[in-house]
Amino acid sequence: MEILSAQEEDVLKYVKEFAEKEVKPLAKQIDLDQNVPESLIRRMKELGLFGSYIPEKYGGSGLSFSFLVRVIEELSAACPSTALVLDGALTLFAEPIMMFGGEHLKQKYFPQIVEGAVGGLAITEPGAGSDAASIKTTARKDGKKFIINGTKTFISNGRIAKFFIFDAITDPGKGSKGITTFVIDSGTPGFEISRDIHKMGIRGSSTVELVFKDAVIPEEYIVGELNKGFKVIMETLDAGRVGIAAQAIGIARNALEEATEYIKSRKQFGTPISDFQGIQFLLSDLYTELTAARLLTYEACKAWEKHEDSVLLSSMAKLYASDAAMRITTDALQLFGGYGYTTDFDAERHMRDAKITQIYEGTNQIQRVIIAREILKGK
Repeated sequence: MEILSAQEEDVLKYVKEFAEKEVKPLAKQIDLDQNVPESLIRRMKELGLFGSYIPEKYGGSGLSFSFLVRVIEELSAACPSTALVLDGALTLFAEPIMMFGGEHLKQKYFPQIVEGAVGGLAITEPGAGSDAASIKTTARKDGKKFIINGTKTFISNGRIAKFFIFDAITDPGKGSKGITTFVIDSGTPGFEISRDIHKMGIRGSSTVELVFKDAVIPEEYIVGELNKGFKVIMETLDAGRVGIAAQAIGIARNALEEATEYIKSRKQFGTPISDFQGIQFLLSDLYTELTAARLLTYEACKAWEKHEDSVLLSSMAKLYASDAAMRITTDALQLFGGYGYTTDFDAERHMRDAKITQIYEGTNQIQRVIIAREILKGK
């Protein structure tokens, strides 16, 4: 299914080469060091990846959302922690400003992203995950400024991000109709990292807890309109879920490709185990599931680019692709036998990395709630 222009297909060839030759060889060490090297981030900037989705008006290339999703897939196949650096900067930070931000915010932040500055999205709180409307962080108006207090947790790109999108209560008592979305720069007095969060997978991605202690930001840092931030966050997550689906596909694809090569060389009872019908049936199922996940994700891309209501498609893509990634990486590990359970091969890392795709950007249980709601509405 063609979803990219000829120009984008040409650029994607370079992305694939970069992912295979420069990113993938570092993936195991990135997992061990729990850090994406600055050199890789700099290379992504040099290749124009940070500017790929940014409009030309602000120094970017103005390429399509579908291209960005394909890039995330390719980078995730090599190293999902590295892919998350770019995904966070574009899908989770730039996208809400592109959709809802004023011109002053676009002029301030988009050129910085083009130059390789990383952004993040800070919405999850210790007591507000799936229930995004139950946040406790407050933004109290004081003249032409807002004073922010609260805590955000599980924030990706935490240590390397130069700025964040976040939401806060601006009209207590109104629930989701009293939430506003803002931008804040790292280094703002009263805004700091309280702790690093260590994880099972995507360990190279910096994940932190952030605290606001009377942090002051000007009112022009509102993204969208006062008390209408819940819509900003929900639409950002619609785009973000497509990115997570692409990440899941990349992880699963790499795991399956490596397992396929292994079963062709591994012999038991005097023959490659790829000759066994039971192995062939499993392989057929896994490749079919991966292809189905990819096609559904590309459909969600097309809907998003046409500005269609993509809630149903993005949730289905994220749900199906992440569940598929977990099944594929688990069965791929099984194909390695005892070796799959060791760190001699990357199979165990792929399974660890895949798990988070079922959790962030809305757990898959929440995706099922969203999907059912959309179906019952007649979408």
